Amino acid sequence: MVFLQLLYVFFKIGLLGFGGGYAMLSLIQFEVVDHFNWMTVKEFSDMLAISQMTPGPVSINTATYVGYTVAGIPGAIVATGSLCLPSLFLMYLVIRFLLKNKDNRYVQYIMSGLRPVLGGLILAAALMLLNKENFSDFGLEERNLSVLIFIASFVALHYFKVNPMWLIAVSGVLGVLFM
Repeated sequence: MVFLQLLYVFFKIGLLGFGGGYAMLSLIQFEVVDHFNWMTVKEFSDMLAISQMTPGPVSINTATYVGYTVAGIPGAIVATGSLCLPSLFLMYLVIRFLLKNKDNRYVQYIMSGLRPVLGGLILAAALMLLNKENFSDFGLEERNLSVLIFIASFVALHYFKVNPMWLIAVSGVLGVLFM
């Protein structure tokens, strides 16, 4: 039964989750945490951090981790395959259609209308991560180290173009040393 649930959940997310891995995160969290209760919010946040640090698309890494957590290696295979299958099939159909109609003004209007939606989905995923599980030391009477690491990382990445791998490593070391 759990394999059918994994197949259903991740096939549906793969079919309806438009906009890339980060845009799918809110859909994945709803299904995994809220609907099926396979993980807590804290477990999902931890799993998401691991998924972001491992090579590959975050949505596929997340599906693999959830599938493994729920049903071991077979669950990881089912979840990952279910997430990828709709995209492969739909991309084949869309590419054939777009190549035939690339100069059509209505197709161009539709594509330009989708851009703000994708930005909103990515913003929703970012806001979803601003929770007490990810900023556990946030409070007026506490050190707020996670908030300081967040601000310093943002400044270093945005203004000084520091390599994200260095930021991940330094943030991890600071978290281990001071949390």
